[in-house]
Amino acid sequence: MAIYHIFFALKFTDYLIFIVLSVLTYVSQYYYKYFTRPNKLPGPLPLPFIECGYLFTGNNKKLLTSLHKKYGDIFEIYIRGMRRIVISRPEYLEKIFNSSSNDTTFIQRFPYLEGLDELGWLGKGLKANHNIKSWRFNRQFFDQAILSPSFNYEAVEWINNLVQELEGYWKSLANLNLSQDDKNEWSLEIDIAKWIHRFTCDMVSIVITGERCYSMTSYYNIHSTLKVTRSDTVIEDSERFIQGINEFFLKAIYFTYLGPFLRNNLPFIKDKVKTLLGYMDFMFETLDKIIKKRRREIEEMPIGAKLRSDMLTSLIVTNTERDMNSVKISKDNIFRPMTDIEIRGNLLDAFLGGVNSTANAFTAIVYYVCRSPEIKQKMLAEIDSIFPPNNSLHLKYDDLLKLEYCTAVLYESARISPNTIEQVRYVETPCEIAGHQCEAKTMIIINVNGIHRHKDHWPNPGIFDPDRFYKKERHKCSLVTFGGGLRICPGRKLSLTELLSLMVIVFGKYDVELVDKGAPLEVESGGLNIHKGLPIRIKPRK
Repeated sequence: MAIYHIFFALKFTDYLIFIVLSVLTYVSQYYYKYFTRPNKLPGPLPLPFIECGYLFTGNNKKLLTSLHKKYGDIFEIYIRGMRRIVISRPEYLEKIFNSSSNDTTFIQRFPYLEGLDELGWLGKGLKANHNIKSWRFNRQFFDQAILSPSFNYEAVEWINNLVQELEGYWKSLANLNLSQDDKNEWSLEIDIAKWIHRFTCDMVSIVITGERCYSMTSYYNIHSTLKVTRSDTVIEDSERFIQGINEFFLKAIYFTYLGPFLRNNLPFIKDKVKTLLGYMDFMFETLDKIIKKRRREIEEMPIGAKLRSDMLTSLIVTNTERDMNSVKISKDNIFRPMTDIEIRGNLLDAFLGGVNSTANAFTAIVYYVCRSPEIKQKMLAEIDSIFPPNNSLHLKYDDLLKLEYCTAVLYESARISPNTIEQVRYVETPCEIAGHQCEAKTMIIINVNGIHRHKDHWPNPGIFDPDRFYKKERHKCSLVTFGGGLRICPGRKLSLTELLSLMVIVFGKYDVELVDKGAPLEVESGGLNIHKGLPIRIKPRK
């Protein structure tokens, strides 16, 4: 009763003073704790309540580049109650990338983040799986499925078939308005970024499901008056599916850098968040349909019948009576089948990792090669020496391995225009990095652009020069295109095979030039660099 009387006896000014004192007390404690923190590193000053969130614009590349320039090769930034140490020097990565299966200090990418959980991405598949046992379970399967030597040869045959189809679409579009006499001298303006995104989506679809999603067909139908009909597509709306992948890489960063209140209420962000969640629902629904359809097909087959060799089928039958593999895969030391949600997580990671990264990489290769005539001629000379122009061009995996200069071009393009902006590790126990102690529950951010353009390792880092990689040594951590250590990308060999194959086909069979040689490479950055488009002009090479 006394408290009741005191409460109503207080005036407005009394409440205001109480609120001000509470805020001042919080701010004082906040900055006392910040300025007396152990193991200090340089970095931007965090603000109470929002920490360094005031720096966030959605463009992580711009943010990390500016902070690297201001604070050096190692600095700290506080976001969402967590210390994040940003590394931009190759030598500092050695301990992270040298971790073994017995040392799991740097094995984890993310802690539990409610934002990733809201996206339906956390704890499933590989990329954002914070459960180490579950991650090992899935990684063992990925390695078993796509790192075998036989897989490389199968992949090249799939590429041969897809490239033949792609060339057919290009020729058809070029010939639509030509007379019969002119059809051998055709030329065509295309957006190579858009076409290669459809190519890689078709490629991932075959690798994962054994079926086509006919993304190239859908894109061709958008631009052609002559329509192609496909009734057996595994993804009915592949255009929307690809757009969903792009939206994910541009906007998922809002779910890792901003709390739920900010991302769901800030006027210029909440609509983007809502859009991405809609695309995620669509992609999950699409993948669920694919899984259920294949599961029904398998259940209708007799035990012992020969099944497809695609990854989806293997995921479904793993550790069941239909599993023909001699090597079993366990989770929590229990040999059990995968659930549909676990399978969906692996499929989503495969599409996310396999579509954009390879398409963006090839778009950058085309851009830089076409701006460098001497490099282009040197690359063509190597292609012609291994794949003679007068012979029918049927790719073979062993021949692709001979392309040393083309490989150097590929790596230099990946260096100067990386797909990833940051690579993340989360440490649950104290550790040491570059002579600095990191407390438990710290996130380590690898600034990819800073690593790839570090002046101590790359003279004239802004110049496109494949000779940096051509029979020359470099620091083992100075190129982090596919990451490193236990978390190295499991699809790296497939990506390299696709890229080399596309280089041979596109440059070996066609004269390629940029429509606007003076235009910069148009890139949109969020959590990943997305090449929005690259208009080129192609015609059959004489």
